[in-house]
Amino acid sequence: MKLEEESGVVVYDKSNPFPAGLVERRRLSRDGSEKETFHFVIDIAGSGMKYEVGDWLGLYPTNDPKAVDELLDALGFSGDEEVTLAKLEHAVTLRQGLLHHLSLCDPSRKFLEWLRDVVVDPLEKEELARLVHPENAAELREYLDSRDWTDLAMEFRSANVSAQDYVNHLKRLMPRLYSIASSPSLYPDEVHLTVVVLRIEAHERKRNGVASAYLAERAMLRDEKMPVFIAHSPFSLPEDLGTDIIMVGAGTGVAPFRAFVQEYEHKRAAGRKWLFFGEQRRSFNYLYEEEWEQRMNKKHLTRLDLAFSRDQAHKVYVQDKILENAAEVWNWIKNGAFFYICGDAKRMAKDVDLALHRVLEKEAKMSAEEAVAYVKQMKKDKRYQKDVY
Repeated sequence: MKLEEESGVVVYDKSNPFPAGLVERRRLSRDGSEKETFHFVIDIAGSGMKYEVGDWLGLYPTNDPKAVDELLDALGFSGDEEVTLAKLEHAVTLRQGLLHHLSLCDPSRKFLEWLRDVVVDPLEKEELARLVHPENAAELREYLDSRDWTDLAMEFRSANVSAQDYVNHLKRLMPRLYSIASSPSLYPDEVHLTVVVLRIEAHERKRNGVASAYLAERAMLRDEKMPVFIAHSPFSLPEDLGTDIIMVGAGTGVAPFRAFVQEYEHKRAAGRKWLFFGEQRRSFNYLYEEEWEQRMNKKHLTRLDLAFSRDQAHKVYVQDKILENAAEVWNWIKNGAFFYICGDAKRMAKDVDLALHRVLEKEAKMSAEEAVAYVKQMKKDKRYQKDVY
């Protein structure tokens, strides 16, 4: 059902996404790269949706039909079975439910407990009982993290259940959030995304990221309408664009910084812009190389420090570049620069955070405790922001 304001204007949001079109798909990584990274342009003209620099685009993907067929085959269902799903006003076929509404990933302990009671094979029942036993909690977490619903259907084939009983245990297919890689000042009717296609192999099966592979392989240019919405983020530029900014991004974490630099450039802001960018190899993974080099040549980007970890025997990362330039980093920060990190939360963001503390200890002669307090104040003042995943 469409939501409308008193004026009669349709409001698009997470509950009522806009049917946007994919108008450009361009590969950023070059042949020979271990990663497939793409630049996507999504048309939101006519939606009335407004976004700010630093915001996310929410995207509802569909599951891969091949993955759905694989699951149906493992379960022994035809896909024509009729099922009812929460929040849908009408019944759908099992195939349609699996394609558009249900997640094929992230099975749960609760499901294994249910499965234990419906499998017929004694060995399967015994294995499920062992997995869900409280003493095996660590093993269970590792087990579930490496499997999807098809893996479980293949491992425990003796369950005799209806299609409805089965889908009652599946989670909803949730939207994916991507950092927007464009400035609304330049592209008010478009949203640009920087996405790496997730590809893994586990338990003798190849599998792809749901949304990333959808965008890269299955979404049809201009002809397909994909449900999208704007998700507002606290990751934002300084109110005064005369402020200097230090941006640290690895891989697709460079996306919002492309928008940052575009916004500063478009508004002819006086603030200096310093980008630290990291990837595997310069010849394969230098994302937006032409844009960054042109901006450096035209003085629209003040500094650019690159870290390509696999271009030399000793791996070099963005945090290493920060430490190499510790004196100048501190000079910018003590004069009011904002510090931003975008990318991997588990390793990169933690390593960069540690590097920042070391910069303060070395160049500002702070104790470890003083550096911690200084960073806390930067966060409180919104001078230190993270967009990590």
